[in-house]
Amino acid sequence: MIRALWSSATGMKAQQTNLDVVANNLANVNTTGFKKQRADFEDLMYQVDREPGAPVDPGSTVPTGVQIGLGSRVVGTPRLMSQGAVKITDNPLDLMISGDGFFQVTLPDGSVAYTRNGAFKVDGEGQIVTTDGYLLEPAITIPEDAEEIMISENGVVSVKVQGDPQGQEIGQIELARFINPAGLLAKGNSLFVETDASGPPIVGNPGEEGLGSLVQGALEMSNVQVVDEMVNMIEAQRAYEASSKAVQTADDLLAIANSMKKG
Repeated sequence: MIRALWSSATGMKAQQTNLDVVANNLANVNTTGFKKQRADFEDLMYQVDREPGAPVDPGSTVPTGVQIGLGSRVVGTPRLMSQGAVKITDNPLDLMISGDGFFQVTLPDGSVAYTRNGAFKVDGEGQIVTTDGYLLEPAITIPEDAEEIMISENGVVSVKVQGDPQGQEIGQIELARFINPAGLLAKGNSLFVETDASGPPIVGNPGEEGLGSLVQGALEMSNVQVVDEMVNMIEAQRAYEASSKAVQTADDLLAIANSMKKG
């Protein structure tokens, strides 16, 4: 019964983490480029009172044994990198990656971070930056006299200026992909950084080397499905409730044992 108390407690803790993941997914249902997570569970160690295959008599063994599990835990919260829905904005600096890959941005310390959020802006110096002011990598500067900005599927940035209807090429947007994008470390602000689990970035032009192409005037929305998350929430709630009932039942049995006395 003591084992039942602790096993049930681990189940309640695991479902609490599960609910935390679901709540974060729902909170980011409108976050541009957000990728949902899920909680993966595994069982804990077992107390083996009798091993399967233990000999009983000559030529006979125990078929199953006695193994008592000691609960569960959350072993990982992988990020699911499926494509999110498309939102057409007609803003020339809104970019969506159709397929694999991440935009590269330069952080204040000089390191590179990665994002699927393509809602870019222009700062006071004409540089293309994120909403938080991080520079797009490689850096691209829009001329002051630019009248129209054009970004092709393969990342070529061109502008039309007064007196030059043909336009001029001013830069090339590059993307990065990873062998294991789920291994990236989330830093908040829709940014990720590489880890040993993700592997090093594979950098190239959009549409090449397995990288997705760019869509100008559109954004990739969150891939969270509200209905799915509501179902996950109900499952977590019921599993938590069941574990709490097991705690209560084990406590009732201990109370009965404590109340026993000689007649």
